[in-house]
Amino acid sequence: MSEIVLQAEIRELTGKRAKHSRLAGMVPGVFYAREEKSLNIQVPKPGLDPLVFTSETHVIDLRLKDGTSRKCILRDVQFDPVTDRPVHFDLQGLKEDEKLTIEVPVVLTGGIPLGVREGGMVQHILHRLKISCFPKDIPEKVELDITELGINHSVHVRDLNIPNVTVLENAGSAVVSVLPPTVVKEAEVAPVVEEAVKEPEVVGKGKKPEEGESAEPAKGDAKGAPKDAKPASKEARPASKEEKKK
Repeated sequence: MSEIVLQAEIRELTGKRAKHSRLAGMVPGVFYAREEKSLNIQVPKPGLDPLVFTSETHVIDLRLKDGTSRKCILRDVQFDPVTDRPVHFDLQGLKEDEKLTIEVPVVLTGGIPLGVREGGMVQHILHRLKISCFPKDIPEKVELDITELGINHSVHVRDLNIPNVTVLENAGSAVVSVLPPTVVKEAEVAPVVEEAVKEPEVVGKGKKPEEGESAEPAKGDAKGAPKDAKPASKEARPASKEEKKK
């Protein structure tokens, strides 16, 4: 693993007063290690950028103005939620004979995998891998060649082989997979039967008037009968009881 030299100085201002360091272009931080006293430090922002904005893990050679140096790793960085500028960082000291737990990035190599050329899609699931090892064995990154990875195939944690490193992730967890292509089934549209619009049929009451006749009903009495209508004849009336006896 490559080392990056980080020049730093002891920071006198702590707590809320650390904002003065930021105004001066410095980023406040802290160095801590087992069996050592923690140190409040600050570094110029440009010197911290290569450690923050990278996809690799580095061992840091921390050098102070008093001439002392310490080996450490970047453990944590806090960012301003508005400007995304680093506002604080933590460095953890390393002991050559002591294992440490650290996360390293997983980088996919090999170009376009076989499954993607057949229409599939790559799904990168684990972007960082938690491991345990001695400082001298820390890998900068874990590289996976996915050239021959086909559709419905995956690389799991148990498939990884990293020398002198213990992987602390679940052995059955998938690191990267190639998913089959998604088929979108079009909804069936029922055929629309166009029917001719028919004119509504008007049903009239009574006899259709002849040509020249008025369509108005003849005037009559209250019951609608014509005034000159004659009463029904006697023969047409129903027989009374006396007539039936004869």
